[in-house]
Amino acid sequence: MTLQEFLARIAEVEERAVSLVAAASSMAELEAARNHLVGRKSGELSALIRDLPSLSAEDRRHAGAAANRVKASVESLLDSRGSALSATVPLVSGIDLTMPARRVWKGGKHPVTLVIEEIEEIFRELGFTIALGPEAETEWHNFTALNFPPDHPAMDMHDTLYLDETVLLRTHTSPVQIRTLQSFAPPIRILAPGNVYRRDFFDASHAPVFAQVEGLAVDEGVSFVDLKATLTNFAKRFFGATRTRFRPSFFPFTEPSAEMDVECALCKGSGCAACKNTGWSEILGSGMVHPSVLDASGVDSERYTGWAFGMGPGRIAMQRYGIPDIRILYDSDVRFLEQMAR
Repeated sequence: MTLQEFLARIAEVEERAVSLVAAASSMAELEAARNHLVGRKSGELSALIRDLPSLSAEDRRHAGAAANRVKASVESLLDSRGSALSATVPLVSGIDLTMPARRVWKGGKHPVTLVIEEIEEIFRELGFTIALGPEAETEWHNFTALNFPPDHPAMDMHDTLYLDETVLLRTHTSPVQIRTLQSFAPPIRILAPGNVYRRDFFDASHAPVFAQVEGLAVDEGVSFVDLKATLTNFAKRFFGATRTRFRPSFFPFTEPSAEMDVECALCKGSGCAACKNTGWSEILGSGMVHPSVLDASGVDSERYTGWAFGMGPGRIAMQRYGIPDIRILYDSDVRFLEQMAR
């Protein structure tokens, strides 16, 4: 292509542009004209500009200047016609232009998510790593390996959600402990967050589906003193200056066992519905890993000892954020979640 041919084609496009833009009677027709003239892929001007490299260096300079001038002129015509068409679009009746705009909703992490992330950060600093496991578990991992007797009430269908005769929705994240002990040799320090499922009433302090965080430490010479020191340190880091207490308890997979309470943040120990008028809020159960659990997982219980704990981030979130009813966490109310936005 010669320079004269290029300039002639540019002039033809400019002439067609004037008629095309003037003929556009709607925004849709104007947009079609824009695509036809200056569209990146199919526009006439764009196609001509792509042919510039075929010209000589001297001709390319003159042709490029002409192409840029015509492109600017066409785009100016398109913008002017667009402004004219916009001014003629009738306003929808019934709209009050003086009303304020709609609020922009702020996104925010769920309080339980915030609590889990903070717990993970605290225990990572203590040398723990995160471990995950399946939510659909075998009865052996969920109960048998954890030293539950065959006639334990938790194994009944009115307490546990079974998928078939041997597979169920896990009732705690303790099966992750079994899978970790089977896969790795001590020393072990893991934190296992995840959802668990139980047939439970939905009231102010219970839910049938909830998050749980479990911890496990197994090594030579591990004692209950290590357990108590670690969990007391966690409570001080998480809750600040608050009272804590350990109460004797029983779990099939730990011996001895204890539950840990913190002073209720809602009533400051005076008693309320959230703490069942006790002044204390249970945050976790804990204890020394039962030797039968270690043996079932293939760990030498004569050489190694360990401790474990399980806590409910939902109840901890209630303490942290002053939530009186756990059902609020499941309402999916954006007004509540907006308060959690940071």
